[in-house]
Amino acid sequence: MIAIAALFTVGIVGAAEHHAAQALEHAAVSGVHGEMGHAKDLTQHAKAALKHAKASEKEHAEAHEHMTQGVKHLNEAIKHGKMDHAKVATKHINEAMTHIKASIGK
Repeated sequence: MIAIAALFTVGIVGAAEHHAAQALEHAAVSGVHGEMGHAKDLTQHAKAALKHAKASEKEHAEAHEHMTQGVKHLNEAIKHGKMDHAKVATKHINEAMTHIKASIGK
């Protein structure tokens, strides 16, 4: 079981160096320690997993908020476009693009 968890976590960390992958790695190691009866090590890795999971949760919440704002501005652009307000619609399109890019980290 330990070898499987080690291989599993090495692949995850190699594939992505972001908080979600690190949270998953620490959670897997924590589980292995739990199966071995190592409560202290389980707790240590669970705390590290929680730290990274919270950071990941925050990153995704911010991305979601940006996409929500992008949708809002796209709706406004459509509304003003239908009223033949090209300048106002264009401003909303530009705002939408800014938020959509921010939601994907660009």
